[in-house]
Amino acid sequence: MRNYYLKKYMLLVALLVISCQLFAQTRSITGKVVDENNQSLPGATVTIGGTAIAASTDATGAYRINAVKPGTYTLSVSFVGYITAQKSVTIGADNAVVNFNLQPSSKSLNEIVVIGYGTARRKDVTGAITTVTSKDFQTGNITSPEQLIAGKVAGVSITSNSGAPGAGSTIRVRGGASLNASNDPLIVVDGVQLSNDNIPGAPNPLSLINPNDIESFNILKDASATAIYGSRASNGVIIITTKKGTSGKPQVNFNTQGSVATLPKEVSVLSADQLRAYVNANDASGTYKALLTNSNTDWQKEIYQNAFSNDNNLSVSGTAGKNLPYRVSVGYLDQKGILKTGYLNRASGAINLSPKFFDNHLKVDINLKGSESKVRFANQDAIGAATFFDPTKPILSGNTKYGGYYEYLDADPTSATGLKQLAPRNPVGLLQEKTDKSDVKRSIGNAQLDYKFHFLPDLHLNVNLGYDVSEGKGTIVIPSTAASGFNRFKDANNVYHGGTNNEYRTTISNTTFEAYLNYVKDLKSINSRLDVVAGYAYYDYTTTNYNFPDKTTDGTIVTNPTFPYDKPEHRLLSYYGRVNYTFDDKYTLTGTIRRDGSSRFSPDNRFAVFPSGAFSWNINEEPFMKGNTTFSNLKLRLGYGITGQQDGIDNYAYASYYALSDSHAQYQIGNNFYALYRPAGFDPRRKWEQSATTNVAFDYGFLNGRINGSIDFYYKNTTDLLNSVNISAGQGFSNKIVTNVGDMTNRGVEFSINAQVVRKKDLAWDVAFNATYNENKITKLTLVDDPTSPGNATGSISGGTGNNIQINSVGSPRNSFYAYQQVYDANGKPIDGAYVDRNGDGTINEKDLYRYKSPDPKFFLGFSTSLNYKKWTAGVVMRSSLGNYAYNNVFSNAGTQQSIFNPLGYLNNGSTSVLESGLSGKSDKNVLSDYYIQNASFVKMDNASLAYSFGKILKGSANLSINANVQNVFTITNYKGVDPEVGGGIDNNLYPRPRTFVLGVNLKF
Repeated sequence: MRNYYLKKYMLLVALLVISCQLFAQTRSITGKVVDENNQSLPGATVTIGGTAIAASTDATGAYRINAVKPGTYTLSVSFVGYITAQKSVTIGADNAVVNFNLQPSSKSLNEIVVIGYGTARRKDVTGAITTVTSKDFQTGNITSPEQLIAGKVAGVSITSNSGAPGAGSTIRVRGGASLNASNDPLIVVDGVQLSNDNIPGAPNPLSLINPNDIESFNILKDASATAIYGSRASNGVIIITTKKGTSGKPQVNFNTQGSVATLPKEVSVLSADQLRAYVNANDASGTYKALLTNSNTDWQKEIYQNAFSNDNNLSVSGTAGKNLPYRVSVGYLDQKGILKTGYLNRASGAINLSPKFFDNHLKVDINLKGSESKVRFANQDAIGAATFFDPTKPILSGNTKYGGYYEYLDADPTSATGLKQLAPRNPVGLLQEKTDKSDVKRSIGNAQLDYKFHFLPDLHLNVNLGYDVSEGKGTIVIPSTAASGFNRFKDANNVYHGGTNNEYRTTISNTTFEAYLNYVKDLKSINSRLDVVAGYAYYDYTTTNYNFPDKTTDGTIVTNPTFPYDKPEHRLLSYYGRVNYTFDDKYTLTGTIRRDGSSRFSPDNRFAVFPSGAFSWNINEEPFMKGNTTFSNLKLRLGYGITGQQDGIDNYAYASYYALSDSHAQYQIGNNFYALYRPAGFDPRRKWEQSATTNVAFDYGFLNGRINGSIDFYYKNTTDLLNSVNISAGQGFSNKIVTNVGDMTNRGVEFSINAQVVRKKDLAWDVAFNATYNENKITKLTLVDDPTSPGNATGSISGGTGNNIQINSVGSPRNSFYAYQQVYDANGKPIDGAYVDRNGDGTINEKDLYRYKSPDPKFFLGFSTSLNYKKWTAGVVMRSSLGNYAYNNVFSNAGTQQSIFNPLGYLNNGSTSVLESGLSGKSDKNVLSDYYIQNASFVKMDNASLAYSFGKILKGSANLSINANVQNVFTITNYKGVDPEVGGGIDNNLYPRPRTFVLGVNLKF
């Protein structure tokens, strides 16, 4: 009996030991759930298959399942709008880490959207925010980030400034909001707010950021979305997020592409034979016939070339150790310009580290980006010269003078240069005899720390320390023998010196400090969600300009700088907060406030408050919509807010100061003239421009999200508009100051639709379309209403002296054309020198000028489509601009008989328009004729691409794909110039945008 109980006791002890061991051996499963953009997915459900054990992800996408016994399990992750994912995991001696990257089943309402100072679920967003990710970017020879999204976003117009290597773009969000201050949006890269200041030597500051490192753009358009950025948000905000490290084994991605850029169209000018025929038919005196020679030179063919470029990028991403996601990338771009001698070489690198500490309570994002570009700027004066230079002349003169290039000579033997001073210079000589090189370095970086408090995990402290530093320097050298600088300076000994040997250098240092608290809580007891942000920010923007003397080639100083360097600096100080409250997943209220102070304004006007409020209603979540099979999403958004403007404003113009006078305002003592210091105009009461925006919108979705989009109606009223006005005598020697005297409105409609037309195993077809209508009107320009004032002239043009073709005036769109109304004969041909007497006083003068058309389009459209069939992918991107007009300054300046038969005694070439118009150009009003204002509406195919994926190669260790691409495929327009897409509306010898053919290879390991 004793042995029996002993055996039972021993068995019980053994069972207890085994059970204790099994209990002691339980492990945990942890990990993170992210979306297709590596953004956290809070609220995802992680379940162990075959059990009731589950966990939800927190605000950072992290989850934890405790007390899991050893064994093999299947984990399942579900999230609304995403494909359910499963992974097998074996629990042994160690805890397991299982991460998930979910893919959307449709356009998800729960995707995470990057907003100002944090993120939000798409369904909780109340403002006008559009997201464009890398899978939807434009492809091809992309050298500047903004080109990735051209035509992709309703309400956003992106116009490349020229076809030069690395040239930037003019970006306008809902038309801009200013006249004399900046209309550029605020750009934020990984939490660092960039300055809009140009970097000398860089064709475009954004071109120093490698587009291959960018993962997504989030464009904030209305005041509800942008007010958190306060004083810099009147023109919208573009948030750029770069690519981050991925979980798992290292992934190596290498892509290379070669391209050739060609000139799609020449300026239509007379050929040598046409010019000879025109001169022989119209020069009765024989003066200009005597200037003709027998050469046949196409000057445009001599200055342009087929330009070859290559772009190479290598990245490595993965996780080092157990908890250090990383991504490292390098790139090298070698881009030649179609205008000879020009090129851009850019070397870039980026590092991203995303470690976590303290059991994932501290998340750190470290982003470092650096680049160096070496540029040679082609002399763009050659473009205009190639239009005007006589094609009956040879390239070379046959002697060594002026570099050996043929030039117009002055018959006066006493001429200092021997050249006709106002005649165009030899286009080839202009290109080959000017060396303008720059070396620009830029680095952008930040460390962003997000700490989840242990005692209150719903509360996060986020601290962001960032910088943006750059240095631009360069030299401009023109030999003394070149015609463009021949004998340009006579010293005190009456000795002439020629050429140029100048240098420039600027350093820019911008620093950022931001800190905010973020509290996110799901209040399940009342079916609510609360997201609160409160923070502080400090920004310092410092520029140092090194001023060097203007020197000739031999080092002779022409002028010395007033100061060897100057150091403009301004600072911003901000306090901000936002509350986002969602009830029952149906109703969301958002309130935002920001108080900004800028050193650009006097202490009395330094601070301003920018509030906003918004509401959204997810209508499809209502009970009366539950049985509805039509809408998969229907959401109403209402918003109102105020934002500010301080970019593009002088740093110290609120204070009285003295400046050295120029050569036109000097004091004479005897026979000598001296520059003196004089007071400049200033305005101590100048304050912020402010824009109040109202937004009403609907988001919609059909067929379970396969068709989705939005429609937005907006009205923006900008008050205290900064405008240049005249000041009365005695207030300073400057006759104008910039002060707050104007108001302007922008109103419009945005529409977008995205459709998955076909979604099958081997075939997928996606289509996207967006349309924007926008109109602006100036409603006030003066402190006191003056009905007799036509407005403020702007838009300078070539031809004559001091002519402007545009005006800002009350009741009209900004930069409206201001011209004489041309009179035409019965055949529709303009009558030379005849204009409509619009006021009927019998005299044609400035009182007969009238406002005619606008350079801003009424509508701009974007269309893109992608077709995937098995391993093939084809895509097209198109854009259209309707209702915009352009002043053809090439026609007005080179399309008259007088421009060909120059009164100064030389022969120019002319535009072929002279054959059609027959205009003499003798009237001083000719260049202001509305005949030259032409409809510049267009339809463009920006991009056509074709790619093929070979799939796994090298025994499954790599993926290979190739792609072919054509950019600037075609343009449909009635505009008679080279390109209807003219920034600012004045077409004056624009560097042509090339047509580019690209072939690329992508290899992933």
